[in-house]
Amino acid sequence: MTQIVLRTERLILRKMAIDDADNLLEIFADPKAMEYYPSTKNEKQTLQWIDWTLGNYENHGVGLWIAEHKQTGEFLGQCGIVPQEVEGASEMEIGYLFKRPVWGNGYATEAAAACKCYGFESLNLKKIVSLPDAKNLPSRKVAERIGMTLEKNIYKRGKEIAFYTVYR
Repeated sequence: MTQIVLRTERLILRKMAIDDADNLLEIFADPKAMEYYPSTKNEKQTLQWIDWTLGNYENHGVGLWIAEHKQTGEFLGQCGIVPQEVEGASEMEIGYLFKRPVWGNGYATEAAAACKCYGFESLNLKKIVSLPDAKNLPSRKVAERIGMTLEKNIYKRGKEIAFYTVYR
């Protein structure tokens, strides 16, 4: 059964399920879409990603959600709120990753803005972060469009990360 978390003007964000593996592989197997990640993912790694996400739902009540087009049901990508350790502190991050054919349509911004509202209104978070690769200008623009401010650059997983924040 589909568990819808959020609706926006054009999108439905719903909980991820094992059945989403093939759709996620459309992103994870694409070297261009995964340019700022350590590597592409195969089917086994995609299933591990889904398990990690389901664990986040269970342990933290949040995680990455599947973004689908409200009218057509087309799989577009994923966006959600995930716990991240940053310089020894636990932060709640808005993360987003969409399939390449739908880039440039504003879906990541629309989904991320909805997640920001959800984080502040439903979860009562005081602060939300975003952690795009410092070289990933499109992802940085999404963070800026939803009102986040670049606080500093940090090093995480051996690379430079832009540390964006927004406060309630």
